[in-house]
Amino acid sequence: MDIINYEILYTFALSTLILSLSPGPDNIFVLMQSMVNGKKNGLAVVLGLMTGCLIHTSLVAFGVSAIIEKSPTLFFIIKLFGALYLFFLAYKVYKSDAAIQLSENSLPDKSLGQLFRQGFMMNVLNPKVSIFFLAYFPLFLFSESMNKVAQFYVLGMIFILVSFVIFGSIAILAGTIAEYLKKNTKIGLVLKWLQILVFVAIGVFVLFSEK
Repeated sequence: MDIINYEILYTFALSTLILSLSPGPDNIFVLMQSMVNGKKNGLAVVLGLMTGCLIHTSLVAFGVSAIIEKSPTLFFIIKLFGALYLFFLAYKVYKSDAAIQLSENSLPDKSLGQLFRQGFMMNVLNPKVSIFFLAYFPLFLFSESMNKVAQFYVLGMIFILVSFVIFGSIAILAGTIAEYLKKNTKIGLVLKWLQILVFVAIGVFVLFSEK
């Protein structure tokens, strides 16, 4: 019988939620596409982005799972790399501007299929996503007995589901969100420090965990 550590899964879902809310090129692009060309266009981009996440999940699942089976020491090195990389991301966020820039320059109106492909390619061809998944997912393996590939796919599905809900909400509520961001300029600072907190907390968690 598989023993599942649900606290790890809840922590993973919560950290993914906060990271999805934090301003980045993907959700800002979804926001602007929805504002300029409509909700359907924004949702098409979201579907493309989430499909790309499935590709990254597969690469990490099969690659890292094989490493775990062959060398626990090498897997520890991967986890250490993950913690250090998350600390690096926290530093990058700390040094970045907290202001959320919304540029309402007209975006070309593409078909839904074209926008889906654009979102997909934006995600799949971004090496930073691969590195992030490699650093992030292995920290949240939640069962000693369940197949490692299955665990990575569970994490991937949670990541995709949470991100889809947040990104989809951004697409649907684009106008309202844009107005709120314009009126509440300090929200960017709050989201910035939340993101820093999540990166640092996860890094500390893996460094001091006994597993």
